[in-house]
Amino acid sequence: MSGQSTDGFTPTGTIATAADRRRVVFATVVGTTVEWYDFFIYATAVGLVFGQLFFEPLGANSALIAFATVGVSFLFRPLGAFLAGHYGDKLGRKTVLMWTLILMGAATALIGILPTYEAIGIAAPVLLVLLRIIQGISAGGEWGGAVLMAVEHAPKKRRGIFGASPQIGVPLGLLLASGVMALMTAIAPGDQFLEWGWRIPFLLSVVLILVGYYVRRRVEESPVFTELAERKEKAKMPIVQLFRKHLLLVIIAAFVFAGNNAVGYMTTGGYIQGYATNPEGPIGLERGPVLWAVAGSAVTWLLTTLIAGWLSDRIGRRTTYIIGWVMQLVGVFTLFPLVNTGEIGLLFAGLAFLTIGLGFTYGPQAALYTELFPASIRFSGVSISYAIGAIAGGAFAPTIATAIVQATGSTQAVTWYLAGMTVLGLVATLLLRDRSGIPLGPGHEDEQSVSPIYGLARA
Repeated sequence: MSGQSTDGFTPTGTIATAADRRRVVFATVVGTTVEWYDFFIYATAVGLVFGQLFFEPLGANSALIAFATVGVSFLFRPLGAFLAGHYGDKLGRKTVLMWTLILMGAATALIGILPTYEAIGIAAPVLLVLLRIIQGISAGGEWGGAVLMAVEHAPKKRRGIFGASPQIGVPLGLLLASGVMALMTAIAPGDQFLEWGWRIPFLLSVVLILVGYYVRRRVEESPVFTELAERKEKAKMPIVQLFRKHLLLVIIAAFVFAGNNAVGYMTTGGYIQGYATNPEGPIGLERGPVLWAVAGSAVTWLLTTLIAGWLSDRIGRRTTYIIGWVMQLVGVFTLFPLVNTGEIGLLFAGLAFLTIGLGFTYGPQAALYTELFPASIRFSGVSISYAIGAIAGGAFAPTIATAIVQATGSTQAVTWYLAGMTVLGLVATLLLRDRSGIPLGPGHEDEQSVSPIYGLARA
């Protein structure tokens, strides 16, 4: 009966109903959407207002400094992943998810009432960075828990599509963040947007967090964790075991995500928004149309993420990823030629085409990561691999892109940087065996401990 909890059964042997599964999927989508809305609204604001309101008095490199604060939060994701992984493997997935939601929402709402540099001087950017760090800690703990709640509840042959449910929270969060910001540019145009319009999307987080909290409270704990608790097989020091036995796997898994994350953060990190709307830059488009274009590309990202999750249940995670890396590489080489035309329709086309590859290298990730690690240390393995991949990938991608353009006056080198990260993700994927359908329950840890890395027999 130990394996039953991973194939649609609860630990007591009763079949999980369709209603139970729908509730889990809905809760993971809502929760991750709220989390990533909060996280991305900051990145969007960096490209539009934070450089001017919080960092401009710091000198000519204010835009570079502002984008660097996007990356600072990533440095604290591992802390969130360590904490969430430790307590998620000991106390449960659901408890951790409730706390990450509250932490993210509180930090976001406080940014909405934060005085600017003009009002309180250097304290303004310092407080802004501190709140961004809190967002980073929360984001580091959120993803692993949401992923495991979705995949560990899923039937064995539908883990890919179930795992895509927390994944679509990213494009949904981007869609919501870009849409709300675009709406505020219309409601509060020009100087009004700088004075108060940008604050409304941050304050809206309070309402979203209440909705997310209510939805998540109604979801049952992961059946795998429940079974671990019943068997009294929870690891005492899951992180120590993870690094002692699975360090190489963590690094390779991190590089898989880094290849996707660096490219994705051209929009989720606010770079394209800032680059395209910079009045002193080569394009100088209006804020509103650019934000709507980004929102539109989030829709294509969402759809391809779902398709990739579904496809990975049929042809395997590894094969789906390889297809995705090829499409992502093509998207990288077409992005800036289309963006640099200065035509809003072609800018949207460049972003939309890029998101096809992004979706195919993101949709299967939840199922892939879940199937890589043994049950007793799975939360730690998934969360820490994800956090390290985020640092290596998207953490400073907007900052690197900004520095490259400032140094060369061209986006050509940015394209090669993104292409290199894509190839890194492809190589990491090729090093892993496909483990689609492996039993996830604690009764199968011997099977789970066989190394998924080619050339290694055991972890």
